This record gives sequence, structure tokens and C-alpha cells, in this order.
Amino acid sequence: MSPASEAEKRAKAKYALKAYDRLEITVKKGHKDELKAHADECGESLNGFVNRAMNETMERDRQAKQGSGA
Repeated sequence: MSPASEAEKRAKAKYALKAYDRLEITVKKGHKDELKAHADECGESLNGFVNRAMNETMERDRQAKQGSGA
């Protein structure tokens, strides 16, 4: 596959601005490497792993809230 042209890069960047929100997180020095290693072990990108972790935690929290009658 040939490298992306400048026009393709601009088009992808423009789409990403419209389609996605960006989120920056801060972790202790060295923890990013641990997260990346875990994501690799699971066959995921770091972004995919973080998104999965957030979604699973939110679902667990929702279920816990429903179970407590809140």
C-alpha cells in the first residue's frame, strides 16, 4: 500500500475532528508502558483498551446502581 497523500491525510484529519472527541489522560510515569503491554497482550490498541475499560466500568456502575435501588 502506498503512503497516504497530503490530501488523504487532510481528509482523514477533517473527518476525525467531526466524528470524534479527544480525551487526554495523565498517568504516573511508567504506567503507560504497563497499560500498553496489557493492551498488546489482549490484541488491542492502547486506545481500544482504554475505551473498553471505560465502557465496562460504566456498565458495572450502572448495574450496581440499579441493584441498589438508586
